[in-house]
Amino acid sequence: MFTAFVIVIVAAAATDTFAAIVDFLRPQWVLDNMTKWGGSHSWLFTLGTLKAVGALGLLVGIRATLIGVAAAIGLILFFVGAVAAVIRG
Repeated sequence: MFTAFVIVIVAAAATDTFAAIVDFLRPQWVLDNMTKWGGSHSWLFTLGTLKAVGALGLLVGIRATLIGVAAAIGLILFFVGAVAAVIRG
């Protein structure tokens, strides 16, 4: 069971890390999406940082449970907010 837990955590951290890197690189399609959904391009660094910190928190949470739980809750709230922004837009 622990192996499955680690695999899921590492996969989630990898996808969040990829999303953060994309935010930092600012490709045109990301800028277009930010404009389409009413976000400012200046938010991308902050959004990327939040994703990267969340990914790091998930990995640290493999050993420090409370940090992992906090990171997971933070990422859930982050992506619920993102979905709400898309629905609103």
